[in-house]
Parts: sequence; C-alpha cells; structure tokens
Amino acid sequence: MADWQNKIVGHGEEDPEQLLANPGNWRIHPKAQQDALAGAIAEVGYIRSVTVNRTTGHVVDGHLRVTLAMRQGVKSIPVEYVELTEAEEAEALATIDPIAAMAAADREKLDALLQDVKSGDAAVQAMLAELAEKSGVVPPNIDFKEYDESVENEVEYNVCPECGHKWPK
Repeated sequence: MADWQNKIVGHGEEDPEQLLANPGNWRIHPKAQQDALAGAIAEVGYIRSVTVNRTTGHVVDGHLRVTLAMRQGVKSIPVEYVELTEAEEAEALATIDPIAAMAAADREKLDALLQDVKSGDAAVQAMLAELAEKSGVVPPNIDFKEYDESVENEVEYNVCPECGHKWPK
C-alpha cells in the first residue's frame, strides 16, 4: 500500500467573491439543501472550511457554502488550501461526496442524536425529519398537538395528524 500523502498546505480566510467555482463541479444543490445549509450555518456557524486547490485556484469542496456566503454579503469565509494536480483535483471532485454518501446509519445512535437537536430553523427541521424518515427513526423534536374524537378527518394509524409524517407499518 502506498504512503498516504498530506495534500493540505494551509488554512486562511478568503472573500467568497474571489473564489473560483470549479468548472468540473457536477453537483447541483436543490433549494431544500440550500435552505437547510443556510439555516445550519446561521444557527451553528461555519464548522467546515471551503477546500481550494492552490494549483488551479478552483474550489474543490464547498461550492454551496461559497454561494450562500455571497448571497448573504459575507466578506470572509474559512478556507483550507490543498495542492493537487489537475488529475487529483478531478478525482477529488468525483469522489468526495459519493464516498461520504456511502456511510450507513446506526439507527439507535441517529435516533438519540436527533432527539438532542433543537433547531429553530424550519429548513433544518424539515431536513432532519426527512433524514429520520429515510432512516426509519422517530422524527426529531416535533410538537404533537392534542386531538380527540372530535377530529373530523379520519386519521390513519400510521400518519401523524400534525406533520403528515408516515410511520412505517
């Protein structure tokens, strides 16, 4: 096995307007993802830097964070600099997100974690509820209203009357 090389060559702050989008970036960001990330950054702050290749000047990871920062008029965002060849940059673009997506959920730990998250952002709450549904765990922090027999609509046993979440049968 080859020795693992550290390609990280520095950290800093950059004006997002000065960062170059990578022409090979194949990822698109739906509105729900944009809103959830904006909400998470607003509530928690930056916890991941944008990765920039010093060789080409292109963003390798963090395009959406850059876009959101520009929309908000943010003048400085955290950056991690790497030195990659153009071939390495292409491989990084092709593999970073798919490798992260290969991880599986430990349902017990995810359930416990989601019960501890107290987001006040609607987009973050929606994203967490979708994560819970896809993972088959209890949705996080949903305030259920009290209902009695006077509810006019017939309620299915596996559907939440408040949020419409469908529970697995």
